[in-house]
Amino acid sequence: MSRAELFIIVGVALFVFGAARMLLTADLIRRVVALNVAGAGVFLILMSLATVRDASEPDPVLHALVLTGIVITVSITGFALALIRRIERTEAVRNSPRESDG
Repeated sequence: MSRAELFIIVGVALFVFGAARMLLTADLIRRVVALNVAGAGVFLILMSLATVRDASEPDPVLHALVLTGIVITVSITGFALALIRRIERTEAVRNSPRESDG
């Protein structure tokens, strides 16, 4: 088994574990973390596919695609965490006991 095949197997396992956790949990923060784990698996698979056995250097297009994906993942994760914070704050205000006037 070559390194690329091992990395592909690990990438598929990361994707499966992340996707399963994302579907099975109700906590929003854990869903974001699970989505990031699944994304890391996809990135690992793409980086493994970038190595061609006959070529002396890996494919730079897939490397650029993975780097762009990492940047997008970081920004989307920050945005998702900000949305989760706002959702939890709104639910806390909605579920807080209200004092009656008078």
